[in-house]
Amino acid sequence: MNKTVTSEDGLTRCAWSASAPEFDAYHDAEWGYPVGDDIRLFEKICLESFQSGLSWRTILAKRENFRAAFCGFDWDKVAAFTEQDVERLLQDAGIIRHRGKIEAVINNARRAQELVEEAGSLAAFFWCYEPDPETLPEPQTQSTSPASVALSKALKKRGWKFVGPTTVFAFMQAMGLINDHAQGCHCRQKAARARAQFQKPA
Repeated sequence: MNKTVTSEDGLTRCAWSASAPEFDAYHDAEWGYPVGDDIRLFEKICLESFQSGLSWRTILAKRENFRAAFCGFDWDKVAAFTEQDVERLLQDAGIIRHRGKIEAVINNARRAQELVEEAGSLAAFFWCYEPDPETLPEPQTQSTSPASVALSKALKKRGWKFVGPTTVFAFMQAMGLINDHAQGCHCRQKAARARAQFQKPA
């Protein structure tokens, strides 16, 4: 299966970017570049949990609504949500109205507070699970990895919800813990340079 596609602008991209018009910008500017910002990391792992069973296009289209609903993914604010907030969010047509996933975000906000106490930051914890690039297979040939299994287990052990190995692998791809841009994609080398310059959180 061809993992790249040449777009109308003449650039070669990962084939999945051709699935929707809005994917080009997301692919070129966000996906696969290393992230050390805790809020962005928390947002992404929450959105990946909402994506479970759905398409990323659905989630991306609602991302601003999710940000508004969950206080910009400020986990301290979300951790204070009550059952009344759950009921309110279940009436919010701008997000995915799934009780289990909404409750998981609130739970995970509380677990994020604990994890920051433990590790200093979410970034410091997540980046401990960056795999050695030399051990990675050909890009986009797997949906889980030993690293995503290990990170999933570590999060579940700490009480996080909706963080299975496939969800965590998608998170690692998107947040640049691995460079999974396809060979030949015009972003692969840019992502590699960004990763080389990235200051890993201590």
